[in-house]
Amino acid sequence: MSPIVLSQPSCIETWREAVRAVDNALGHEAHNVVLTIEDPTAGAQLGDKRVALVDRFLRLHDKSVQTISNTIFPQGLYQRHGAPEFFEAFQKRVLPTVRKKERWSGYYFERMSHWPGAPYDNPLWDIVTRMRTVTANNKYELALFDPSRDIDNSPYGGQCLSFLSFKRLPGARKKVALTALYRNHYYVEKLLGNLIGLGQLMAFVAKETDQEVGPLTIISSHATIDLPNTCAGGRTTRKNMQALLDEYDALPLPYDQANSANGSAGSRTAGVAGTKS
Repeated sequence: MSPIVLSQPSCIETWREAVRAVDNALGHEAHNVVLTIEDPTAGAQLGDKRVALVDRFLRLHDKSVQTISNTIFPQGLYQRHGAPEFFEAFQKRVLPTVRKKERWSGYYFERMSHWPGAPYDNPLWDIVTRMRTVTANNKYELALFDPSRDIDNSPYGGQCLSFLSFKRLPGARKKVALTALYRNHYYVEKLLGNLIGLGQLMAFVAKETDQEVGPLTIISSHATIDLPNTCAGGRTTRKNMQALLDEYDALPLPYDQANSANGSAGSRTAGVAGTKS
């Protein structure tokens, strides 16, 4: 089975083309899907009608784009408190209210910013401080998988985002690139919020180290077109999901996309490998 490889300019376009490609794969699932987003801060705002459409769909399922992105990076806290103060605000104000059990709250940001025994007990802030002074471009790794908390005999649950690898790309002004590895990835419910959260995380690292935001690469070792449960306890059907995608495809393209090669109808399936014909 050939992997699916996609390259798109923005978060929302990546979400749509990734859903299209994996949905077309056998069983509506795929392994080793590689997604590259040229600008992970683009197509990432609710002001974009396409993002707002997906958000409305998720809210029928007791989720939202923002609640999912916040599990990776609490953008509002960062804007309000700045760094490093927002780490303490997260630990004291957010974490106690969202933690449902002692092992893990479900916030990936918890693991990024609080890991006893790591420098500062904060692996993410350690990456920022080292990027400010260390000349190396390729030694900024952050593990999310924790054997002490994540290994059990249950076939369900556990962390999906396993590893982050930051790189500093050379140039007149260096850029922060990020590769993220997912053990398991739900593309309907989680992918767009994940992309936006990772883009916000990259923007934070770039700002705090006086660099620019570079490309984001996602490796989904297993990707699936999920049918999330609804707020009323029912389950999304494939008809519901198809209605969402049809409504998305009917939206007019943004002006800049409609006037570029990336916005042409023929480019919507460009860069896809490994899907069934």
